[in-house]
Amino acid sequence: MELDEKTIIITGASSGIGAAAAQLFAQEGANVVLGARRQAELEELTDQITQQGGKAIYLAGDVTEETYSADLVDVAKAEFGGVDGAFNNAGIVGDMAPISDMTSANWDSVLSTNLTSAFYAAKAQIPALKENAKGTIVFTSSFVGHANSGLPGMSAYAASKAGLVGLVKSLAADHGADGIRVNALLPGGTKTAMAGDDPDGHEFIANLHPLKRLATANEIAQAALFMLSDRSSFVTGSAMATDGGVSIRLV
Repeated sequence: MELDEKTIIITGASSGIGAAAAQLFAQEGANVVLGARRQAELEELTDQITQQGGKAIYLAGDVTEETYSADLVDVAKAEFGGVDGAFNNAGIVGDMAPISDMTSANWDSVLSTNLTSAFYAAKAQIPALKENAKGTIVFTSSFVGHANSGLPGMSAYAASKAGLVGLVKSLAADHGADGIRVNALLPGGTKTAMAGDDPDGHEFIANLHPLKRLATANEIAQAALFMLSDRSSFVTGSAMATDGGVSIRLV
């Protein structure tokens, strides 16, 4: 029970890595507060967790709206008495295109969803964690845009995810003395709905990785569990690669 009685906010929880994390964290004893845009999926996942004996509540909303991050914190306090951690996992890839062909609307959408939302999340969550004089925040970044790893057509995504790593390091420096740890996960190719359903595409991406396969959503969730648990009690400001070695392959 790595997260016994800890209350954890999870965004992007309606599918993929976020949904896997919600189920895993609940199994490890956490009270999970689930956030995403799709209410039906959140309701179904919450029902699954509670039927299995876990504790879960959800609030549908959009992470690009500042008030939503504050609302998730309020729900956590009202239902479970406070906040002990967060897995800020919501994100999009956006349209893949060279910058010269990319629309401003796509750029703004990707940066807003992947980076500005992280600012909103931290702004709402850090005061709540300070009330406990400790806590942990984990953000989902990417190997794309980090450690010399770039992919064609992903400029907006890479910029947002690289910016997220910079934000994590600054937050860790600002709030370590408050007992708050802040880290980022850098997943590689992961078999989720975001990866599509093209077998040839999956095979191509898998072959970029030294492990020659895609991750499962649960494998990334396990890494998030480590970061949120006391096992990583001396880890902060880290950008932890959980990428099957793809970043070293691309250097």
